[in-house]
Parts: sequence; C-alpha cells; structure tokens
Amino acid sequence: MRIVLALGGNALLRRDEPMTVEVQRANVKVAAQAIAAIAREHHVVVSHGNGPQVGLMALQAAAYNEGEPYPLDIIGAATAGMIGYMIEQEIGNILGYEIPLATILTRVEVDPDDPAFDNPSKFVGPGYEKKEADSLQRARGWNFKMDGKLWRRVVPSPMPKSIIWHRPIRWLLEKGTLLLCAGGGGIPVMYKPGTRILVGVDAVIDKDLASSLLARELPADMFVIATDVEGVYENYGTSNATLIRRTSPQQLEKLDFLSGSMAPKVDAACRFVRETGNTAVIGSLEKIRQIIDGKSGTIIEPDDSSIKA
Repeated sequence: MRIVLALGGNALLRRDEPMTVEVQRANVKVAAQAIAAIAREHHVVVSHGNGPQVGLMALQAAAYNEGEPYPLDIIGAATAGMIGYMIEQEIGNILGYEIPLATILTRVEVDPDDPAFDNPSKFVGPGYEKKEADSLQRARGWNFKMDGKLWRRVVPSPMPKSIIWHRPIRWLLEKGTLLLCAGGGGIPVMYKPGTRILVGVDAVIDKDLASSLLARELPADMFVIATDVEGVYENYGTSNATLIRRTSPQQLEKLDFLSGSMAPKVDAACRFVRETGNTAVIGSLEKIRQIIDGKSGTIIEPDDSSIKA
C-alpha cells in the first residue's frame, strides 16, 4: 500500500520545548521508530512541519546586517533539508540498508493572487511576551498574533496549487524508496506573469494541505495525518468531548474546528478523500501501526460509503 504520512509539529518539537538540536533529535528518534514499523510493509512518503525552525532561522538571518534577510522560500528549503537529514539519519539507523532513503526538496506552486498574501496567518518561530513581540514588529516589520498565552510571528500561507516535478517522486517510490517530500509544506514558488519562469515566494505553505495535494497527485492509497492526539474530537476541550472514530467529509463539514489546529487537518484529509475516493486517517503518531490497520484514529471515508456510528 502507498501511504503519505504527514508528521505533526510534535514529531520534532513539542510546545514550550527549547529549540535545540538535542531536543529535536530526541523527538525525531521517536518518530523514526513509528515510521520504520510500517516502512518494511508499505511504500511510505513522509512529510513534516517546520514552523518553529523557519522562525528561528529567520531570526538568525535577520541578525546578519551585511545584506537583506533571507526570504522564507530560501529558509524553507534550508529547514526542509535540515529536518529531512535528521529524519533520514534516524530511520536509517533502524532500517540499515534494507530500504533506500531519499529527501527531496519539493517546490510547490502557489497563486500570486491568493488572498492569503493580504492576511498573514501561519505561525512560525517561538512565542514571545507582548513587549518583545512589539519590539520585533517595529524592528523587522513582522506581523504577530496570539498563540495560546504568547505572541508568535505570522506569515502568508497561500493555498498549494501543484507539486512541481512530482514524477521523480513516483519513480523513486516504484523502486521501493522511502521518501521525505514537501517538508514544511514545500518551497513556495510561482510563475512570473505570462512566462514559464518560476520564482520563489516569501511565504509558508500549510504542511497538511501540501501533503494532501502530494497524496492526491501520486496518488496514495491512504493519507495519514499524525499528530499528538488520538484523533478528531467533537466538542474538543470540553467535558463532553467525544472521539470520532469513523466519518465522512460531509459529516465533518457540519462541525466546527479550531482554525489554527484541527481545521486545516480536517480540510486536508477531506480534500484527499473526495478527490481520490480513498481513506484518510487523523491520529496519534505513537499508534501508527494501529492506524494503518484501521484500529485507531479518526477514519475518513468517501461520502457514499457505509458510515458506521
């Protein structure tokens, strides 16, 4: 079975953890164990987030005063390579040379007229107290919004349109390669008006939406969004929260989810299910084996399936 597995941010860095290499390596080791457990039996493509790493690298780049700070497409490419290396290393330490591994820097086309450019909403980087966020806003011209109790930088997050050169990804999959693609949502690019010339874009694409697009274009037999909760909950955060075990896009559209948390995951999963007719699952990375076997997570099936309560 061909599986696209989108790793949530918790696979690399949990909320309130320091952004050190040691912390990230420890988290990646846990993720690698889960991925390796299914890689021997299935063709796996892994994607991952990079929000904290992008923000940290942007701060580091801004500290260099001899030129303009690196734009987000360059920083996105750098973090995708860095994180891909870390994941590749840890999976390779488990699998040895049994399964070939490859990280692909994946360019993703976006629309220059996307309204997201006028409304920055994607969180990147660490959290700040209000005073420090205001100082950075004045010094760098960055935008900030509340994320929990702290303020975090927000950047444009346009909708992904197409994966540039997805054919090599399919070629490597056919050779049994475990791939890491569309890291951090991919590197955002757009065509110059009236040409076929691609240029980078100062933005960050949502990882789940880019992963869903990749899963649809391959196409995948299953799309899995691995996060730090058991699945999708109705009335999440309340005393009557209920885990949804089996559902459909039509049923999920009747519910409300947090825009900065579960909403993009549900949207990404529903897009995949509707376009391919295959199954998507949202669940805990620690239970990836049970997810693949249909025993854990929220299973999302086509609207015309026989949906069980």
